[in-house]
Amino acid sequence: MNVASTVLDIAKRPPKPAVPRRPGRSPTWLGPVAVLLPTLAVLAVQAVNIGGWPIANDDEGTYLSQAWAVQHGHGLAHYTYWYDHPPLGWLQIAMMSWLPGLFASSAHVLTASLRVVMLPVTAASCLLLYLLARRLGLPRWAGSLAVLLFGLSPLSVSLQREVLLDNFAVLWILAAMVLCASPRRDLWQHTAAGVAAGVAVLSKETIIVLLPALALLLWQRSHPSTRKFSLAGAASGFTLILALYPLYALLKNELLPGHGHVSLWGGLKFQMSRAGGGSLLSPGSANRQMLDSWLYYDKVLLLGGLVAALLLLARRPMRPIALAVALLALTAIRPGYLPSMFVIQALPFLALALAGVAERVVTLVQRAVTPVGRVMPAARQPLRLAAVALVGLLATGLVAPHWYHGDRIAVTAHANDGYDRAAQWLRTHISDPAHAQVAVDDVLWMDLVRDGLRPGIGAIWFYKLDLDPAVAGLLPHGWQDLDYIVSSPTVRQPSNTRLTTVQTALAHSTVVASFGSGTDLIEIRQIVTLPATEGP
Repeated sequence: MNVASTVLDIAKRPPKPAVPRRPGRSPTWLGPVAVLLPTLAVLAVQAVNIGGWPIANDDEGTYLSQAWAVQHGHGLAHYTYWYDHPPLGWLQIAMMSWLPGLFASSAHVLTASLRVVMLPVTAASCLLLYLLARRLGLPRWAGSLAVLLFGLSPLSVSLQREVLLDNFAVLWILAAMVLCASPRRDLWQHTAAGVAAGVAVLSKETIIVLLPALALLLWQRSHPSTRKFSLAGAASGFTLILALYPLYALLKNELLPGHGHVSLWGGLKFQMSRAGGGSLLSPGSANRQMLDSWLYYDKVLLLGGLVAALLLLARRPMRPIALAVALLALTAIRPGYLPSMFVIQALPFLALALAGVAERVVTLVQRAVTPVGRVMPAARQPLRLAAVALVGLLATGLVAPHWYHGDRIAVTAHANDGYDRAAQWLRTHISDPAHAQVAVDDVLWMDLVRDGLRPGIGAIWFYKLDLDPAVAGLLPHGWQDLDYIVSSPTVRQPSNTRLTTVQTALAHSTVVASFGSGTDLIEIRQIVTLPATEGP
């Protein structure tokens, strides 16, 4: 071969003509912009004052303390792990433990400062929600709208900031749905969807109610000729991941109840037997109060999304999303136990349902102006854009007045001032942390450990004084071995009146410092021991 002539031949070839962009086709940069701009807006609102609002709760402290135990080699929990929840949620928190050190502020109680780990979870959920919207056939603007509805609702701004397992479960169930809705229909994607669904359930078990919606989506989007393989792959991936949980319990001989140890069966039995909150139709029931608290923050997303989901049941591509909303609504309506964070699992699907209905409205408006476009072809595209803008303005006018108050509180209020000051007081007034014994809720537990108190027996989660025989065995004089007990909203919950050691410690203590007022009052109480003759 004559290399020189070949090179010259190539050099003489005319350049390939540029492929003209098809008329009406959007530029390629529009897709990334459509998802990144709303995601950045959500992150900006959720990041501002993330440690100040809402008030830190004991669940956050518990999951962070358990993540601390994993990170420092103490096992799956800071006390005996009793299978209250699958551990994968706080294992993920532990993997992100490097992040707060970069951004967290020491001005807040540590539990609130560590909320920084939730920002990447929110960002990933926004990106997955947008991708799911696109794979369900919604246009870019509708995908952007879904992200904004999902992330800027006052409910979202409060609950997605909190270190709660439900937020991790939502992330993974969205990943499973994105994989199911892939246009490639590859078997590995459907198997991976099953794996993602298993991770979601092991992050927070209550999200298992969404499996029928996931199965419907997989049925719709898989090819009929390979559907049985897709279903088998997804089921296998889900089962293999989920089986790790009972396998762990089996290997530790904790699968079934037995003398002197906890068990997976006992944990499940406890969760299934939790006292119900009554009917939503009863104004005074706990479940009704929970619903009212959700509606106080956002009626638009909850009620509007529910109505939108009912409308979308008739539209095949969006039917899995409508089914997801229906399943979660039915679960909430039942008179059983209803945790406050349960609504987190519904937020992305309510947002997607509203975006789906908005897309249908825009489509109908565009069809209405089509005759005008035939007469004046040059006005066709501006009319379509005007239809989108009109729907956007109406939606903004409907949502903004309701959301402004809630979001303004979220970025300006300082609900954790009491906890911040209590943590600082304990830091400066405990002279010998290595030998001090202080009973606190889990919000303050991390601060005490950071300040040098011994995990478990120095910094004591107040529940364990009565419920953990191992802790009680290390306190030979019971409550009299304590130096302080911190009375917080969690400690004063009515259900804790059954904790006799805690109640006795509170009764035999005096207030040495107090912060806040009303139901948010936090009191640091010094234990007043009895004369030796009175005994414990």
